[in-house]
Amino acid sequence: MTSLVPRSARSRRAVASLGAVSAGLLVLSACDKPTPLATVTVGSKSVHSEASCYKDGKELTQSAVQDCLKDTKDIKSITVDPDEKVRFGVDPEIADKGWTLLMNGQPLTEASKKTYVVIPGSVFFNQQYGGGGSSTTVSLLEGGKSESGAPKATGLWSFKLKKDKDA
Repeated sequence: MTSLVPRSARSRRAVASLGAVSAGLLVLSACDKPTPLATVTVGSKSVHSEASCYKDGKELTQSAVQDCLKDTKDIKSITVDPDEKVRFGVDPEIADKGWTLLMNGQPLTEASKKTYVVIPGSVFFNQQYGGGGSSTTVSLLEGGKSESGAPKATGLWSFKLKKDKDA
């Protein structure tokens, strides 16, 4: 069976397609590589975010981490019923390095290499755990141990948990 499209038209289309793919790859190579994602899920709702502090997996200074913990203006938020469970999930890339859950800048959990943890929602609004009030900032701190054994931070993701007013 012979094609009804002339050979020159097929060649032009092939060249145009190749050019479009090449241009697309060139544009993508100029973009920054996205950071791994962290996700917070409550019931059927979830929010995810790229890191607020990240240097492509390189160690962050302690002052950079503190600055990131203080910068809460652009962080994602989710409403939490204190009777619900809150699930924190991370990309395997984060889990491989280990991560700790911080509440208002203080460690809430031990370091984990799991891809998710589940915490009762009531914890985030309990003064005993450093919570209280109508909202709490929760951060996921990525990092393992340096060669000297000291903790090292390589990324930080933050979320604001807002207490459900109907709860």
